Amino acid sequence: MERAKPAESRRAPLSQGRQGGLDFSSSIAPSTSEATAPPPVIKRLGRVDYLPTWQAMRNFNDLRSESTRDEIWLLEHFPVYTLGLNGKQDHVLNAGAIPLVRSDRGGQVTYHGPGQIIAYLLLDLRRHSFGVRELVRRMEGAVIGLLADYDVPAHCRAGAPGVYVKGAKIAALGLRVRRHCCYHGLALNVDMDLEPFSRIDPCGYPGLAVTQARDCGIHDKMADIADRLAKHLTRTICSD
Repeated sequence: MERAKPAESRRAPLSQGRQGGLDFSSSIAPSTSEATAPPPVIKRLGRVDYLPTWQAMRNFNDLRSESTRDEIWLLEHFPVYTLGLNGKQDHVLNAGAIPLVRSDRGGQVTYHGPGQIIAYLLLDLRRHSFGVRELVRRMEGAVIGLLADYDVPAHCRAGAPGVYVKGAKIAALGLRVRRHCCYHGLALNVDMDLEPFSRIDPCGYPGLAVTQARDCGIHDKMADIADRLAKHLTRTICSD
């Protein structure tokens, strides 16, 4: 696979806000007492560091009540490797100067960096008619639906969560459930430097090929693709 040039040099992040930090003081959306939960609130957070964003997700989960609106956060991260709660350090071959964070999500090791759309799903599973396995299936379906908008066939793999195009992984998934609510979510490779994936066993699979939307012929702006992804996620999450 031809190595793409570093994404930072080619295009702006999802939004033009302050990079490297976020103000999460208003993260908790107004509550609702409706019997049927409304669609998730969509928040576009730009390009941000992993650690404060992870802490903000945990804070949101701890502070929310039964009536707090669900949210989907769309963002990019600065370069970072994250290792799942039970992930094996052996799958990190050569992190080099890229930080490695032991996260509390499920799954093994993956890479996040500019040019990758992150969708964090902060959902109260009690108000939905499905559990974690079905949520994973719906998340995969949302990405497959998004790629179908661009006439790019994609598929899932039994026992290996994520979305694949011609056998190469284009989207990784990982969730954490606490107090009946989930956070973390999915990462969709769009227009990024794929080289850091060669320094790990992506998602715990040695030699697993990875790909991205640009290499599949998709050249829309990051923000437009993120908006499409949010619509597909909202549709699949809110459907019966």
